[in-house]
Amino acid sequence: MKRLLLMVTCALVGAALFFGVERVFFKEDQANTEVSETLVKLQKAQDLITESYVEQVDSNELLDGAIQGMVNSLGDPYSVYMDEETSKQFEQSLDSSFSGIGAELTKENEDFVVVSPFKGSPAEKAGLKPNDIVKSVDGESVQSLTLYQVTAKIRGPKGSKVQIGVERGDSAKELMINVVRDDIPNETVHSDLIETNDGNIGYLEISTFAEGTADDVKESLEKLEAEDIDGLILDVRGNPGGLLSSVEEIMYQFVTDKKPFMHIEERNGDSEALSSPLKERKDYPIATLINGGSASAAEILAAGMQEVEGYALIGNTTFGKGTVQQSVDLGDGSQMKLTMFKWLTPNERWIHSKGIEPTLQVEQPPVYDLVPLQSAVVLKKGMNDEKIAVLQNMLKGLDYEVDRTDGYFSTSTEKAVQTFQKSVGLKANGEANTATLTELDKAIQTFKDNPENDHQLQSAIEYLQEE
Repeated sequence: MKRLLLMVTCALVGAALFFGVERVFFKEDQANTEVSETLVKLQKAQDLITESYVEQVDSNELLDGAIQGMVNSLGDPYSVYMDEETSKQFEQSLDSSFSGIGAELTKENEDFVVVSPFKGSPAEKAGLKPNDIVKSVDGESVQSLTLYQVTAKIRGPKGSKVQIGVERGDSAKELMINVVRDDIPNETVHSDLIETNDGNIGYLEISTFAEGTADDVKESLEKLEAEDIDGLILDVRGNPGGLLSSVEEIMYQFVTDKKPFMHIEERNGDSEALSSPLKERKDYPIATLINGGSASAAEILAAGMQEVEGYALIGNTTFGKGTVQQSVDLGDGSQMKLTMFKWLTPNERWIHSKGIEPTLQVEQPPVYDLVPLQSAVVLKKGMNDEKIAVLQNMLKGLDYEVDRTDGYFSTSTEKAVQTFQKSVGLKANGEANTATLTELDKAIQTFKDNPENDHQLQSAIEYLQEE
């Protein structure tokens, strides 16, 4: 039996995540005559190159190039061909624990785009953001590489460093982000009990949809419900997706059978509806946190919660991944993953490249968008540099008074640095040296880790209290 996959992206962590489910959706090949004509044409081209090209060529490389060319001509970042070597590396990464930077990468047109860093991963800590465009790895351009070649360059052993050059937003200047590779934890569910004056609210964070995630969600939910919760927050921010079977089982716990929670559509318009067997919805309100790093399976969950049960989505518009891939073994160790289907929301909307808009749009504090500040030179009064603009925004985000954020190191900036240095026990000379920048990065991370500074989380708590 062939395996249907809803491919999320290629993973920078050394593993790629897929929606996987045992379903058969195969079409017959085209008429034998058409196939024969195509093969004759390909054979002629191969013979011509093999016999007449100015240099000797490897016929296997020609074949790989032909297949790769056909896939590339589709212009679809989710359809990929992997030769035998790449396929082995890929399968090994799926079957074992992995180390890397902890982020998801996809290809859009000619750009390699970060879908999302995993929460708490080296990539997130180093400052990679959803929609960053990867331009270089360790100083080498990735322009001519395939998606899997880029991820292979980024992968590496625990403790090793990789420098990733990215473009962000409207800035044309390449931003260099240094990441120390590490083991990526397999734990995909985190739960907590939030005590408020109006009762207890359960919190369930799902970082990916992997094997065992549904069981962990069920176990965590039972423990929270034993505390007599008055509401529940599901957090799939930064969740790049995962196994369809996993999100399916999770949907069974939250949405009822009154309408399908998703549809899988073939190119001829025929579709299959997937429904939950649940008869009665929870007796407490639920809110789901989403952002631009919520993709694929996370979007299936968000759409189901919103369109089946009317639960609120809080945060930012999701990534927008709405296609389905079929994984096919080509018989010689190579394989192809080809986009064959779309998935649609309960209301039969295709959210591909659009994402899902939240019920309640909530922006995070600007500090959340800042990258850790790394500088080879000491930043001091009178200098003018983009890194100083980051420094000023960091200080401002931590409530230190600065008069400007344009990159000019003013007297006000110097005083703010001195005040910060005193607060962390450093020599208060007003110059941003390595020690100062390190402590500043720590302060920013502490700010982000404080739930009270998480505007989206706090909005979800307030929303549930009003329900």
